[in-house]
Amino acid sequence: MSTPQRRSASTPLMPESGALPPPAKPGVETGLVRIAPGLLGKTSRLRSVMVWVVGVMGCIAVILVVLHLGSLQKMAELIRSARPGWMLVALAVQCGTYVSAAFVWRQTLREAGHPLSLRTLTPLGIAKVFTDQVLPSGGISGTMLVVRGLTGRHVPAGIAMAAMLVGMVSYDIAYLLVVLASAGMLWWQHRLNTALVIGVAVFVVVTVAVPAAVLGLKQWGQRAPIAWLSKWLGVTTLLRQLTDAPTHLLRSPRLLLQTVGLQLAIFVCDALTLWLAFNAIGEVPPLWVVFVSFIIASMVATIGPIPVGLGTFEATSVGMLNLLGVSVEAALAATLLLRALTFWLPMLPGIWLARREIRLH
Repeated sequence: MSTPQRRSASTPLMPESGALPPPAKPGVETGLVRIAPGLLGKTSRLRSVMVWVVGVMGCIAVILVVLHLGSLQKMAELIRSARPGWMLVALAVQCGTYVSAAFVWRQTLREAGHPLSLRTLTPLGIAKVFTDQVLPSGGISGTMLVVRGLTGRHVPAGIAMAAMLVGMVSYDIAYLLVVLASAGMLWWQHRLNTALVIGVAVFVVVTVAVPAAVLGLKQWGQRAPIAWLSKWLGVTTLLRQLTDAPTHLLRSPRLLLQTVGLQLAIFVCDALTLWLAFNAIGEVPPLWVVFVSFIIASMVATIGPIPVGLGTFEATSVGMLNLLGVSVEAALAATLLLRALTFWLPMLPGIWLARREIRLH
């Protein structure tokens, strides 16, 4: 998960392409919401292209290295022989991640007294999961996009910001739980080496630091020197709205349990999608092996240097699966099928829905 670019909230964003941003709706836009366009298409075109070039080249390099160690013919045969029935089941399971993301917001808004229908929130769930994958940031990038969508659906800005805090905290708790559980499984199987311990430690620090920083800004954001720094950076409005956001939803144990459970379901569905991809190619490892490999690969992509996780996810997934007894060819074939279902296939609808939320609200 790398962090998104932070932009000024005190003035409208001026994209480097020269195009004017959509007009703000009085009483609806928040400082945090105005950051969202900077995450999807408002940054430098050259920088965006370079990120994708590096990511794609990294992915290609991983494939070439793996194929050097394994057999290109065998991997190609595995992919060609993938049974469509299993792939359709995998696609259906993957759709469950979007519904689960929508349920997180549905439960939060219902608790806040501003319910929205699941039908209304599901497109936001798709946009959120897509944005979190393209711009891994501990759930912040997709969460900020959803805040924009909620305010555009007439949810009060304060409630949207409070829901944002619940979504972010529940996501981070769920992510920590699955990573620690995976590390525990590896330790139990005597496969937890020094590199993995360091990676888990870095992930825990980063994941805890993000919500801690946000909640810390709520408490001390109006004090010097933070207030002076925010004024110098032009994010005073953002900090004011963040500190004014109600936190009563975070103090609801029932809501946190519900939302953490729904966030956990997203990780489980993603890991299950990878396991179904193995079923499609006819070489099925134990489910715990698939789960641990997927979670560790996601963790490395989160703390890795490439924002889109291309290359780092594939390399770690194949490496972990092979470490746990899966053939290199089957590991790469299943990982590529997973990426096709979770990243490349949702690319067009994800981009369209995300940009629609930015432009229409």
